[in-house]
Amino acid sequence: MFKELDPILHSQLRLAVMSLLISVKEAEFTFIKEKTNATAGNLSVQVQKLKEAGYIEVVKEFKDNYPNTTCRITQAGIKAFEEYVKALQEYLKVGQSKQ
Repeated sequence: MFKELDPILHSQLRLAVMSLLISVKEAEFTFIKEKTNATAGNLSVQVQKLKEAGYIEVVKEFKDNYPNTTCRITQAGIKAFEEYVKALQEYLKVGQSKQ
């Protein structure tokens, strides 16, 4: 009856990162850090997990002699996010039908 929720996206911070990227397609690490109110270390770990899952691409480069990291959502990431949202909607439908 209930579809299994993607454990990669079920983390609050990873879901926040994906939610941001689904709307902007790509963002700098500092922007994501600011919007999620995460520490750099924690965000870095979660970004790495999303990258390993193939949900985002991470580009590291230098901008005005400073390191700059940009995260981009992939097609696989978009699909996983959409499936996650759809599964959550199914959970809500079941809950609402009980009332």
